[in-house]
Amino acid sequence: MLHNSNVLRIAEIFTSIQGEGIWVGTPSTFVRVSGCNLRCAWCDTPYASWNPEGPTLDLTAIIEQVPANVSHVVITGGEPMLFDPVNQLAVTLADRGHVITIETAGTVFRDLSCHLMSISPKMSNSTPTEEPWRSRHEATRHRPEVVRELIQSYPYQLKFVVQSEADLDEIERYLEAVGPVEPGRVLLMAEGRDPATLRHRASVLVPYAIRRGWRLTPRWQIDLFGDTRGT
Repeated sequence: MLHNSNVLRIAEIFTSIQGEGIWVGTPSTFVRVSGCNLRCAWCDTPYASWNPEGPTLDLTAIIEQVPANVSHVVITGGEPMLFDPVNQLAVTLADRGHVITIETAGTVFRDLSCHLMSISPKMSNSTPTEEPWRSRHEATRHRPEVVRELIQSYPYQLKFVVQSEADLDEIERYLEAVGPVEPGRVLLMAEGRDPATLRHRASVLVPYAIRRGWRLTPRWQIDLFGDTRGT
């Protein structure tokens, strides 16, 4: 799936507030690359994975849509690490003075310009029921060796999507497989598409975060704007 041209299929480009992670609340421009090697059952951007949408743009056209006065840029997807032109996109934006976050599931390693590698390893709660994607997803999602290389190479956060308390033991096992991880870089994020579900699930996670020294991250884009594109 790796591409060698200077074009990317782009699902959307928009400026908003970072709603998740350690830079939550930061004004950011999001460049959402269309295309993914996973098919999460609860994916909230199916237009970049299950049914990839968007025009194919060259890098110049993409960069022209990134406001120069917004310092933070989030390159997200889909899975942006699949595509070779993302290297040059990240370099060019960093050279313009932008602070770059890469959002990835941690299945592919790349050497590129990045100020925060936001890694969201997919747990078993992400696996779809339908074939052939069930088997393909299961064969691809678990790459602790890739995550280990990413956290050794970049400033990072590890963001886990949690549906229930049962997911926490799996997260513990995953962290053991990855190796030494700073607890303060581990973020629990409740899965949900509406504020009520998120609040309920997040409240259950508070004692676990306190006990382990992990963080709890919100999804402000849902609270502020609802489950809508371009937010």
